[in-house]
Amino acid sequence: MKKLLFSALTGLVLLSACKKDEETVPTMQVSGTLSPSNEVPAVTNSTASGTVTGMYTPSTKVLNYTITYSGLTGPATAGHLHFGDAKHATAAPTAPFTGVPTTASGSFSGTVTLNAMQADSLVAKRIYANIHTTANAGGELRANLTLK
Repeated sequence: MKKLLFSALTGLVLLSACKKDEETVPTMQVSGTLSPSNEVPAVTNSTASGTVTGMYTPSTKVLNYTITYSGLTGPATAGHLHFGDAKHATAAPTAPFTGVPTTASGSFSGTVTLNAMQADSLVAKRIYANIHTTANAGGELRANLTLK
C-alpha cells in the first residue's frame, strides 16, 4: 500500500513539474519600423522615420519598449498602442505611451502591462504603435509590431 501511495504521489509531482515547464514561455523580442507609409491611409506629407524595439514577457504580460523617431512635421503630440492589423485597420488607442518628447525627433522608453485582449492581439500581430503630430492628428508614424 505504501509503495502504491508513494508511486501515485511521485507521478503527481512529476506531472506538475512538466506542466509548469510547458507553461513557461521565454521573453520575446518586439520590433517594428515607424513609417508614414504604414499609416492607414498612408501619410504623404512626411519623411519621418523611427523604430520600436522591446521585450515582451508572456507570463506577466509586461511589454518593455523603446521608441526612437526623427523628422516629424512638428513636435510629437502623443503616442499610443492601437489594435489593428498591418494592412487595413485603424482603431482607438488601447494603451498610451508616457514620456513622449514634444519634439520632432526623440527617443523614449516605458513599460506597460497588457490586459488579456491586448496580449492576445500582440501575439497575433494585431497591435501597432504610432506617433501623432498636429499636422497628422491621426498618426504620422506607424509601426506594426512583430514578436520573435
